[in-house]
Amino acid sequence: MATGVDQAAGMSLIVFSLMLFTYYSIWVIVLPFMDSDHVLHMYFLPREYSVILPGIAAVVLLLCIGAFTAIVLWKNQKTKKVN
Repeated sequence: MATGVDQAAGMSLIVFSLMLFTYYSIWVIVLPFMDSDHVLHMYFLPREYSVILPGIAAVVLLLCIGAFTAIVLWKNQKTKKVN
């Protein structure tokens, strides 16, 4: 069973993900159909960032996955040499 701290951390991650998804969905789907002088536009970054930021996040994610894989393979190879 998960402890209270684990449940709180999981719930906070879910809430953060839902907020991020809602923000991005409004930014990409709703804002292009609204007038540029609408008050909602001042709460969002310019549209070009809607492509740049997820691209940067994808590159960082791929780099982290690659680094993790390289470290695991390197440590696995290191333990085989000892035996």
